Amino acid sequence: MSEATTIEPFAEPPSRTPRKSALRRLWKQMDVQLMVWPGILLVFVFSYIPMYGILTAFMDYNIFTAHRIFENPWVGLKHFESFFNAPNFEMIMRNTIIISLLKFAIGFPAPIILALMLNEVRHMFFKRFVQTVTYLPHFMSWVIVGGLVMSLLSTDNGSVNIALKGIGAIDESINFLSMKEYFWSILITTNVWKEIGFSSIVYLAAIAGVDPNMYEAADIDGASKFKQIYLITIPTIMPVILIFMILAVGNLLNAGFEDILILAENPLLRPVSDVIDVYVYRIGLQNQKYSFAVAIGLFKAVISVGLLTMANYLARRAGSSLW
Repeated sequence: MSEATTIEPFAEPPSRTPRKSALRRLWKQMDVQLMVWPGILLVFVFSYIPMYGILTAFMDYNIFTAHRIFENPWVGLKHFESFFNAPNFEMIMRNTIIISLLKFAIGFPAPIILALMLNEVRHMFFKRFVQTVTYLPHFMSWVIVGGLVMSLLSTDNGSVNIALKGIGAIDESINFLSMKEYFWSILITTNVWKEIGFSSIVYLAAIAGVDPNMYEAADIDGASKFKQIYLITIPTIMPVILIFMILAVGNLLNAGFEDILILAENPLLRPVSDVIDVYVYRIGLQNQKYSFAVAIGLFKAVISVGLLTMANYLARRAGSSLW
């Protein structure tokens, strides 16, 4: 009787190491990587390398006497305490939060509404005309926009005062840009007018990706245009809306700088116009208190990261998030 032959198991080919697999995938995607890496390099050079400057928030930094950052004396949380104990701290935080919330509540849904309205326009010439008119202000600097607003609201030949006098609403011209009760309305209206068209581009692109068959089926079922928008368009573009909402919540402490600095030249408006960024510019930079300015910026950045994380967590529970 012959001896039983042993059958050796089939030898599996040696698996590639994770490092070789990653390098192989990187080589296959080289055309895409060449488009991504310049952007990553720019972010690293201009955003991450300068981060060592955050250390000056815990120092008494003097640009004229210290040639190296670590030659400055460490003071711990001195500058944070100075900001928190400042006599106008509550006013600055109140103005920052209120202006940011107003910009978010009015400025965020405005481009969505404009995109939904433009999507229903069937006359292409009128649609392109409206798009061009609403896009144009975005490409103007705030210096030009501020000058235009000042001209419109001027007490001498301002169009707004002339119109109000013409309809009998007022007898004497109103100096809108020196009255605190009008400043927030002017600021928010100007911001919405400047950015509504450009911000609507991404929503128009998202709406263009909606399946037309869904609208046809809804039309056959007798759904009105409003129901089609509510039941088809908005749910379809909701992931895009949520992503931009997350980013907007993360920027809630960025109440503005250029717009407020230009429109609030009058010191009488300071009780309603002084926000964190303007305060940092006036106290930290103009008075050469660089460590104080960095401390306030770090405080704002930490709060913004917390808001961004919270908004992303809530959006993830709704089905869409940044990470």
